[in-house]
Amino acid sequence: MNEILIKAQNICSKKEMCIFDISKKLQNWQATEIEKEDIIQSLIDDKFIDEQRYANAFTNDKFKFNKWGKIKISFQLKQRQISSKYIQESLCQLNYNEYIITLKKVLKNKLIELENKENKKEKLVRFAQSKGYSLDDIFKVFKTLEIQ
Repeated sequence: MNEILIKAQNICSKKEMCIFDISKKLQNWQATEIEKEDIIQSLIDDKFIDEQRYANAFTNDKFKFNKWGKIKISFQLKQRQISSKYIQESLCQLNYNEYIITLKKVLKNKLIELENKENKKEKLVRFAQSKGYSLDDIFKVFKTLEIQ
């Protein structure tokens, strides 16, 4: 069990991990259920795993680097079994003005791709929704871009 714990600690020290991710790794390493529980508890106690810290880092990274919206970020965190409380707290840390500016940039870039195509508005809506933005925010940005 010591080897597996050290391996898990090394992974957690290099990258934010959540309980769900570590559980999958432990399963792949054929750790028993008791070992998994002990290792995960040890990682939590030693602050290698912190679900709130993970949610904050995940939200930040996916917004800044992938330009994801709140809906997609929330869905992905739920898939990783992060508590709703932590998800809400991490999403609240996003600056709304920066969020709208990012959505505007995403839509402008996509609009350039769709320059000579029909149904631009519908395609932009579908694209922005696939990135995780709400219809309210999408239409708010449409007004500023004057998209018809």
